[in-house]
Amino acid sequence: MEKIVIVGLGLIGGSMALDLKKRGSYQVFGIDHNKNHVQKAIDLEIIDAATDFPQLKDASVVIVAVPVNAISKVVQKVLDYISEDTLVFDVGSVKKSICNTLDNHPKRKNFVAAHPLAGTEFSGPEAAIYNLFDDKVTILCDVSKTNWKILDKAISLFKLLNMRIKMMEPDAHDRHIAYVSHLSHVSSFMLGKTVLEIEKNEEYIFDMASTGFASTVRLAKSSAAMWSPIFIENKENVIRSLNEYIKNLNAFKTMIENNDEEALTKTMNNTNYIKTILNGIE
Repeated sequence: MEKIVIVGLGLIGGSMALDLKKRGSYQVFGIDHNKNHVQKAIDLEIIDAATDFPQLKDASVVIVAVPVNAISKVVQKVLDYISEDTLVFDVGSVKKSICNTLDNHPKRKNFVAAHPLAGTEFSGPEAAIYNLFDDKVTILCDVSKTNWKILDKAISLFKLLNMRIKMMEPDAHDRHIAYVSHLSHVSSFMLGKTVLEIEKNEEYIFDMASTGFASTVRLAKSSAAMWSPIFIENKENVIRSLNEYIKNLNAFKTMIENNDEEALTKTMNNTNYIKTILNGIE
């Protein structure tokens, strides 16, 4: 059985462990700075046993699933211990800073900068679930800097997870992901904050929260420890997308102030086109 080591035993790392153990001939080991997470992952049979960095020499694959502000440091440490044939990939949602930091590492050819576009609002080992990655997309960046045999191993593994694979440059990845993922999390967090500030009666929030509100604010239940570093690491693109969002919010507010029903209707009708795009990927 091939040895896989997962560094960071949360939702993404834990869910990968579950599916890879189920679908392939892998023995999965875990590393996490939180010892409670390690024990919980063992108890839940997410991993087979704990390990540590000096034991990475015989690993076939090392998956780094830690917060984005720690990925570069952790990957560098992992690369220092692995063999020539080990695949190392991260799962972070910001790629440019990671790729730049690792460019000159002697074992850069062993690394794949990956971003599986899958997740839920939950965190920790308890959040790990089977089939999280089925029919989802994973984005691979800077693939020309990875040894072709290592890259082929990564592609095979993502196919085992039933994922579709796209290649992008790190700059383009960070720009586009800010628009379609990072901005939606900012929006959800701030919607939740606004409601909590203006509606002091929690019973009313509970009683009046329709499915629309619940789905819109769902992302506000996400881990702040994970998302704060993402917003900072991708600051330039997040701020650009926020400026556009704020501009649209102000324009919408002006339409309401001016009782401009025609402009409101036209704006919402035009925005309905988003369902055509989203229906195409369901």
